[in-house]
Amino acid sequence: MVIGKVVDEMVSTHKKDFFHGQKLLVVQPLALSGEDWGEAVLAIDGADAGIGDQVLLVQDGFAAMHVLGQFYVPVDAAVIGVIDHVNLY
Repeated sequence: MVIGKVVDEMVSTHKKDFFHGQKLLVVQPLALSGEDWGEAVLAIDGADAGIGDQVLLVQDGFAAMHVLGQFYVPVDAAVIGVIDHVNLY
């Protein structure tokens, strides 16, 4: 899991059946310092996140497939939680 920030939503009017009803988000992974870390990724929304939310992002196909509730589908990233705050000690 990594921390990310939702920077945009993606709309796709033509897609495979297993993606119907699924919101697609553009998520920028973040370092613990809060700075951008790597390239933005496209992820299935499993947490009702929106633009500007800090989120928990998985970039593993098996974990992402759990969000869809289906297996053997072409997905490799998912938002699995919205972060309220982070405490670093």
